[in-house]
Amino acid sequence: MMTTLQPQPFQTVETLEWTPDSVKQAGRDLEGSSPETILRWGFENFAPSIVMATGFGPEGIVLMHLVSQIRPETIVFYLDTELLFAHTYELRDELVKRLGIRFERVHSGISLPEQALRHGDSLWNRDPDTCCQIRKVIPQRKFLANYQAWITGIRRDQTAFRANTGLVEWDYANKMVKLNPLAAWTSDQVWNHIRTNELPYNPLHDYGYPSIGCWTCTKAVAPGEDPRSGRWAGRAKTECGIHLPSMNKQ
Repeated sequence: MMTTLQPQPFQTVETLEWTPDSVKQAGRDLEGSSPETILRWGFENFAPSIVMATGFGPEGIVLMHLVSQIRPETIVFYLDTELLFAHTYELRDELVKRLGIRFERVHSGISLPEQALRHGDSLWNRDPDTCCQIRKVIPQRKFLANYQAWITGIRRDQTAFRANTGLVEWDYANKMVKLNPLAAWTSDQVWNHIRTNELPYNPLHDYGYPSIGCWTCTKAVAPGEDPRSGRWAGRAKTECGIHLPSMNKQ
């Protein structure tokens, strides 16, 4: 059974000077709130200077569904590394049709051939941290500099780095507010929402890919393995770097 919320107009509250302490307190106040409540809080305080990030994972699908019903004009950006699976681009196009999402493509401005000239071929194999910095971290930081807040789909039980994620927290790297409305959700809750609302998702999830990034650095995992063990397989690396700074300042 599909659920539908009616979009409501937002009256942005009087502009506040947000600090790490005031944001942390807001996170405490919102603990236990529904994702919808957290999103509405974000829109009331920051719209139109708030955007959502997605890597087209299941959490992003849930949030796009909610955002499309609460504030459909919200911009959703994605980091196009030029190395995404074809299935990911197809899912993007389907979400435009189904949910009317306004996607913003964020790109490094450096083509793969140009990167190879500067750093050598297949940088992702030799130095994945640098590759992620070039194609994801730096482009995102430049894009977010135009906004006051951003929304992500990270959850506390995904990795050890994410265990202390706040529903609302201060992003030290980007000097802005970061909303994580699904931080307290489980994977089961995410998938129940997707199935209940008959939402599209990346078909690779049905073939052993619980976490999907660039095709060069994503492998299928066996049942029972860490869902993120297929990312940068064989390395200690489990994060591309776009979320780490705000987590290290709890």
